[in-house]
Amino acid sequence: MALKTVITLTDDLDGSPADETVKFALDGISYEIDLHKSNAEKLRNALKPFREAARRAPAPGSKRGKSSRASSGDRQRSAKIRAWAKQHGLPVSERGRISTHLAKAYEANDPSLVTGAKTSGKS
Repeated sequence: MALKTVITLTDDLDGSPADETVKFALDGISYEIDLHKSNAEKLRNALKPFREAARRAPAPGSKRGKSSRASSGDRQRSAKIRAWAKQHGLPVSERGRISTHLAKAYEANDPSLVTGAKTSGKS
């Protein structure tokens, strides 16, 4: 005796036979919906202006899964460290990564912790 399993997709909007399962995500939540090709086209057309204006996000779990962009809190901290370094005559770039030595010196409020730095004597 043979057993045959048939899977039939039904359009989740109107109950007609579906042609495909469409996957999408919004606000960090992934969705799947079975749609007839006309409804799938409507969904894609509705999202088109947003999709064209958006940037692609890295796939979850990829090495790039964590954003390389600094959060606003990181940017504020970097700005404070840069201002502190300038106040103490320490070399610091206007952009880019803050050195570990400079960050540790800032946390300790001790400019002498920056290797080879000349300080202005301000505290």
